[in-house]
Amino acid sequence: MADFMDTILTRRSIRKFKQGIISEESTNRLLKAAMYAPTARNTLSWQFIVINNRTTLDILSEIHPYGKMLKEATLAIVVVGDKSIENDDNYLAINGAAATQNILLAAHAEQLGAVWLGVYPKQERIKAITDLFQLPAEIIPISMVAIGYPNEERPFPERFDTNKIHYNSW
Repeated sequence: MADFMDTILTRRSIRKFKQGIISEESTNRLLKAAMYAPTARNTLSWQFIVINNRTTLDILSEIHPYGKMLKEATLAIVVVGDKSIENDDNYLAINGAAATQNILLAAHAEQLGAVWLGVYPKQERIKAITDLFQLPAEIIPISMVAIGYPNEERPFPERFDTNKIHYNSW
């Protein structure tokens, strides 16, 4: 349990990366972690686009307003929801969020750095990614994760706040 809690508590958003190839095995572990995330009604309505092509990473860095770190990232994973499996956009979003969180935790466990880039519900971001990857109408981009070998260390803030805990009533 200690290693698990350490992974949760020490994960930070990393936006600066060193050069280095991420192995297919490591990438598959990230994707496996994502696929073990819970989904509303157990729909398993997410899918994933893995980007390790430098040109595509550079394009993504330009189309996402907060994606400049993709110019240094080795890998990105776009988490999408499939409306042919789950037609409720709200469930698609929370399903994708759970998968995204698992990718972030798995990346940290793999000694990789990663940062969550929000896509849904920003229509201009959804359209840009849909157009770039020529996604079918039923596939909705939810988030993107930039991944690489960390080239920065982020401080560990204390976030546990008993003032935000309510038992049995507000």
